[in-house]
Amino acid sequence: MAEFQAKLEAILFQYGEPMPVKKLTGLLGVREDAFEEILSEWGAALAADPARGLALMRKEDKLQLVTKADFQSLTQKMIQEEFREELTPTSVETLAIAAYLGPLPKSTIDYIRGVNSSFTLRNLLVRGLVERKIGGGKSNVFHYSVSFDFLRHMGLSRVEELPEYEKYANLLKEFEL
Repeated sequence: MAEFQAKLEAILFQYGEPMPVKKLTGLLGVREDAFEEILSEWGAALAADPARGLALMRKEDKLQLVTKADFQSLTQKMIQEEFREELTPTSVETLAIAAYLGPLPKSTIDYIRGVNSSFTLRNLLVRGLVERKIGGGKSNVFHYSVSFDFLRHMGLSRVEELPEYEKYANLLKEFEL
């Protein structure tokens, strides 16, 4: 098992970006159920070891090796370079919608906010805080959700760790827009 964990660490470190689980299992030549066991043990070991500066982050079907949130002060200067300007209240509002309710189409974001969100979403995409994927089975509809960079910046390993996530994530389902 340690050999697979070392291989997984090497692959994720080298790749440097979120990598699909399916691609990882193919590279390692391991079944998905065995991979989940390896992943669980390795993730727990990384989190528990104070001598390690890395953590494993998972979002949907992708994994990424990231710096532990404990070392945020060490990386703060670099992060500040990337995010020179503060987010506007409009950006924060749109980001919160994407974080708690995403992935969702722009039309739903516009409906919730009551205004066109095109410019704001573009700015969040440029900053790397949101990502868009083709959604709903239509090639001309994009669904927006928060990115790995957003999670890393917030010191989270999963979007479900946001404050009161369950409460707000279920709001959209209640109103069925």
